[in-house]
Formats: sequence, C-alpha cells, structure tokens
Amino acid sequence: MFYLSDLIELEKKIVPEILETLEKRYEILRSIYYYQPIGRRALANHLDLGERTVRTEVSVLKEQGLLNIESVGMYVTEEGKNILIDLKDVIYNIKGLKDLERMLEDALNIKKVFIVPGNSDEDELVLKDIGKVAAKHLKKLIRDDYVIGITGGTTMEQFAEEVNSEKVANDVLVLPARGGLGKSVETQANSIAAKLANKIGGSYRLLHVPDIVGKEAQDALLKIPDVREIVSIIHNLDILVFGLGRADTMAERRELSEEKIHKLIENGAVAEAFGHYFDRSGNTVYESMTIGLSLSDYERVKNVIGVAGGEEKAEAIISICTIRGDMILVTDEGAARKILSIIN
Repeated sequence: MFYLSDLIELEKKIVPEILETLEKRYEILRSIYYYQPIGRRALANHLDLGERTVRTEVSVLKEQGLLNIESVGMYVTEEGKNILIDLKDVIYNIKGLKDLERMLEDALNIKKVFIVPGNSDEDELVLKDIGKVAAKHLKKLIRDDYVIGITGGTTMEQFAEEVNSEKVANDVLVLPARGGLGKSVETQANSIAAKLANKIGGSYRLLHVPDIVGKEAQDALLKIPDVREIVSIIHNLDILVFGLGRADTMAERRELSEEKIHKLIENGAVAEAFGHYFDRSGNTVYESMTIGLSLSDYERVKNVIGVAGGEEKAEAIISICTIRGDMILVTDEGAARKILSIIN
C-alpha cells in the first residue's frame, strides 16, 4: 500500500522544489485567511516576502479559485478554506512532525505531544494553530458534569478564541484556576473562563481575587463564602488547561523586585506555574502566596493539557513536564526542536 508519507519522500528526492512551493502557497493562503481582508503589501510585510513574489503567488491562487481580490483586500473562498484544512496533514507530513512528536514524548517522558508547524516566537499565527489543536483535544475529554479549570495569559486567551461554538456535554462548569494578574482584561483567567464556557455551552463562575496576596489577605479572602466555595471546587477539577510561563517573564508580570528576580534566576528558575517557580528538573525554587489551584491540586487533576509555544519557552516546558508524566502537551515546531537540542 502506498501512503502519503511515501509520496512525500519521493517528491523530496525527485522534485523538492514542488514541496517548497506548496509550503509557500500554504503560508500565503493561511495568512490571508487569518488576516482577511488584507492587501498585498501588508501580506508581503507579514510574510517577509517581496511584493513581486506575493503578487505572482496570489495570482496563481486566485486563478485556482482559492481567493478573491477586492478593493478592501483579499479574502479566502470556501474552496480555499477547504484546501487549507486538507493541506494541514500534508504540511504535517512534509515537516516530519509525527516523528518529532514521538521523539519529544520520549525525551520529556510524557503521555502525549501535539506539535503544530512553525515557531510562535517568529509568527503570531502559529499561536492560533496551537490554540486550535488544544481546543480540539479539550473537547475530546469533556464529559457531562465536568469542571474545567483554565489559567490566564496570552496563550490561553488565544486558545479560548479558537474554540468553536458547540455544546459538547451537559452541565459543564468552567472556572478560573487562579486569581487575576496584570491589567489586561482579555488575558485574565476570569475573562477566558467566561469565554470558554459560552463557547462550549457551559456555565462559569468567577474568582474576584488577585493572583498574589499576603498571608493575612489570603486568610481574610478565604473567609468570604463565595471565594471559599469556588476555591474548594478548584481543588477538585476534572480538566485543567494551562499555559506554561518562563520564570523571568512571570516574575516581572507579578512585579517581583529586581533583587528577587535576580535571586530566582541565580537559583536556576526557568518556569512558573501555580505560584511556584521551578528549575529545569522541576524542583521548586520559590513559592508565592496565591489563591486558587495549588501544586498538589495540579498533581491530582485527572486530565491536564499544557499549552506553550516558541523556542523561548523550551526550558520552561522541560521543567513543567517533569512534574507529571500523564499530561498532554500542545506546542509548536520551534519549541520542540529547541527542547530536543537542549536535552540531547
């Protein structure tokens, strides 16, 4: 039997330029789809291609009925959308991502890895693809009466944005796994929990407390019945979807002192999650006082999906994956290859 992967290997040897052209046109069509309506100059700037190259490739795609060019910009047609869906598996095979997933599972010693093409440090659209894949696998896990916890951050905001509006189970409750952090409303765990609940036809409850508090403030907040009740539910989540953060980045967002941040880095901290700062081996370097999901809670959650992309988060991913081996990781090609280079 002749498989797609066999055909791709033959093409790589005989007509490698075909695959290069295919990847280029896929990226162009994909970018138009995400940014439509978009003009040729803006598209060329985004893809870092010459306008002449973009003009030539766009003409070919238009002739094939995959996009329309109007005065306000370019749009992908329905046929173009279908082609994008079909091409995902082809690009996945061209880049050898199935083998890369297996290698990463073995290297990190975790249950399952899903990798999307590209590097989100260089291309913001890759983060959208990561969100789509994470959303797809979340829906596979949801059952009636499940409680889902979700953290805040840019990656989680994009994840919630990419979830299709579709009821998947009855009486699903979505909660923020942690308190609020930062000034951006869109990236707060409360906002993301509400958006996710609305997308999947579930309900939500909010946790109106800051992410980091002192001991006295924590004790006072936990005396509030509503806060105490939500925290008790968070302790018993069925599914957790969370973003993996770099230690230095998260320490700055939490406005730790320069002295404290320097000490964290000096002690080997590379990752932050659940109020803990971890070194590359998953050892806790520093623990902050937080309200919400704790490290011990995390270790008890039945289903865990960690989401992160980009080379810059490679060490953070390595660190968090040492904590439990039965997690699902959704990442990108850039992070995956960097992780393997570090481990090897």
